[in-house]
Amino acid sequence: MHIAVTTRFLLPGNQLEGLGRYTFETLRELVHQHPECTFHFLFDRPYDPRYVLGPNVVPHVLGPPARHPLLILAWYEGAVAWWLRRHRPAALLSPESFTVLNTRVPRVLVLHDLAYLHRPHDVSRLVHRYYTYFMPRFARAAAQLVAVSEATRHDVAAQLGLPAGPIRVAYNAPAAQFRPQPAAQQAAVRAQFSAGQPYFLFVGALQPRKNLANLLRAFGLYKAGEGVGAAAGEGPAAAVQLLVVGREAWQAGPIFEAYRQLPPAVQAAVHFTGRVGEDELAGLYAAALATVYVPFFEGFGLPVVEAQASGCPVVTSNLSSLPEVAGGPTGALLCDPHQPAAIAEALAQLSRDEPLRLRLRAAGLANVARFSWVRSAEVLWEALQAAQAAGPA
Repeated sequence: MHIAVTTRFLLPGNQLEGLGRYTFETLRELVHQHPECTFHFLFDRPYDPRYVLGPNVVPHVLGPPARHPLLILAWYEGAVAWWLRRHRPAALLSPESFTVLNTRVPRVLVLHDLAYLHRPHDVSRLVHRYYTYFMPRFARAAAQLVAVSEATRHDVAAQLGLPAGPIRVAYNAPAAQFRPQPAAQQAAVRAQFSAGQPYFLFVGALQPRKNLANLLRAFGLYKAGEGVGAAAGEGPAAAVQLLVVGREAWQAGPIFEAYRQLPPAVQAAVHFTGRVGEDELAGLYAAALATVYVPFFEGFGLPVVEAQASGCPVVTSNLSSLPEVAGGPTGALLCDPHQPAAIAEALAQLSRDEPLRLRLRAAGLANVARFSWVRSAEVLWEALQAAQAAGPA
């Protein structure tokens, strides 16, 4: 059987984020689980050879490189549609929330979130118009829909007027490198990134939905409440740092403005690292006092389970998919992301209360057993089989 897969988010180099990570991990499992199938990976630019995941993978580069909405439209409805007409695979898997309308090939579409409906001001007017027009059409054209969480499944049903029952759920999961690490290794990480001091960790792209401005305000409140100016050893917050790991994405100006409004002593405790390698990221999670990930909206929230798999306590939002993914109030400290004071209180609780940290560490490690790339790939395979059985659109 020949299966086509849109792999536009498997970017060369160390650039995998949410959609790319989901694509990579699920496809790696699918290719391994089904050597009898030939998978045709459709790229929009020269590909990294490491993404040819097995001898049963055939890579194809179809232009144009597609990031602007008009080029995205040209790629899916022009180049990919033409390839599908020429080769007629049994099914098309689109793991990145976009698919092809102009085809009769049965489609499986993975929807990650509907953030454009909940946070329209976070994207440009053109991008919002593209999503508003195409997303409902993509969902209705697919023979099988897959969501990345129960929250997303119900959101898709409610917002797009579709029955929730047929929508399958294939979660994200932590990669194998995210695991607890020995104390000596943790100390080496702290020596490298925080001058040996304890730190809170944020991981994600610097963009409005991730709520970094409120996190920075919360860190300022936490420092003020716990004695940032105290003498050495006075006040548990005095030495604690905040590491912000991730690339500058879009509309990041308010984030840096919130940083500039912090007192100089608090600014000195905040470190923007940019991107880091996967092994470095695993070490940063494992050595952190806690991961603080409080976005306004998420379809899943991968940093939550990466942190928990690393034995790191988590503070996260009480909205959208995040309580589901974190394991509820027993798995993480949940707070209102709109309230910096609530986030600051969670930071203070964790920095003061070692038994709480140990309890959340154990609960997080238990929670992540629910998430498996192997199982998510199995769900995608079941969807592909169902789509093929349904026949051409």
